[in-house]
Amino acid sequence: MYSDAVADHLKNPRNLGEMPGADVKGEVVNPLCGDMLTMYLKVENDIIQDARFLSFGCPAAIAVSSMITEKVKGKSLEEAKKASSQAIAEALEGLPPDKHHCSNLGADAFLLAIRMYENSKAGKDPESGS
Repeated sequence: MYSDAVADHLKNPRNLGEMPGADVKGEVVNPLCGDMLTMYLKVENDIIQDARFLSFGCPAAIAVSSMITEKVKGKSLEEAKKASSQAIAEALEGLPPDKHHCSNLGADAFLLAIRMYENSKAGKDPESGS
């Protein structure tokens, strides 16, 4: 079963929805379960000013996405990179073993968005880095 923290983020997801004017968006799909996640970031002076998400997936995927956006707002890019799948699962007071892939999906979308932002800022192709 889900923890109270997961239930809270599911019933009251934080930062849900598209972000017009986002600096970057990272999109990932889990081919095994079909969950999809888009993470939007607004970054100023290497500080994450805003983070939003769209998630089409199970309750755990929604809760993980909500928690990630809460954890990274106001953080530097370097600091925010520490929002690992394990750290997010711990912040949610754990996930059922068969839902750990949801925390990976959230972290993957978030880290992809950061990588794309950094590539773009460095004048590289945002997706490939070259």
